[in-house]
Amino acid sequence: MKQWLCRVSCIENLTPVVYRVVLELPEPLEFEAGQYLQVVMGERDKRPFSIASCPSSTQQLELHIGAAANNPYALEVLNKMREEQQITVEVPLGQASYRADSPRPIILIAGGTGFSYTWSILQAHLRSGSKRPITLYWGARNAEDLYYDAQLHELAAQHEPLHYCPVVENAPAQWHGATGLVHHAVMAEQTDLNEADVYVAGRFEMVRVIRDAFHGQGLPLSQLYGDALAFI
Repeated sequence: MKQWLCRVSCIENLTPVVYRVVLELPEPLEFEAGQYLQVVMGERDKRPFSIASCPSSTQQLELHIGAAANNPYALEVLNKMREEQQITVEVPLGQASYRADSPRPIILIAGGTGFSYTWSILQAHLRSGSKRPITLYWGARNAEDLYYDAQLHELAAQHEPLHYCPVVENAPAQWHGATGLVHHAVMAEQTDLNEADVYVAGRFEMVRVIRDAFHGQGLPLSQLYGDALAFI
């Protein structure tokens, strides 16, 4: 891990409160799918964000930043990026990266912009050509919060190992996926959690609930990955 001064080449809306940010690196970077970076706001103020891009992209880093009006933690980062058009980051960080050499099926679970963590892993897995089954459960309050929903359905149609299950709490009348809480959808479909590698990202509260519920259903904690697990 080291510090890099990156040019901000893109800030665009994915939803009214979620932004796709692309950082241009000064030189190629090797990292693992599922790792994260820290934006250096000050000597003692470093703010983590998952890397959404695939490790095959060595000159750019993509971030998905949720920055609602009541979230100054992220809004301040975006404002700094807009004003200065560059940002210092520490990268790569994290121990919850994609285990390419594991023989087990993969279950990815994302809440909100925790999707960026799973998106990096999903891209790396599909790019590898592995035939191991991979299932993505993406949960959000509303259907419009699932900003890559159409793209994920297309990927699932193109790649036989991929199953995509969107989950929303406030489902519209014509909703095409599951409803309720994302971990309930996983437990309804997955009866052999102990046979899978599970990767999870989202709010700490969500990750804690998933850890306890899945471990109670037989998932060894050694097969559950997520950087939030180190803090709960």
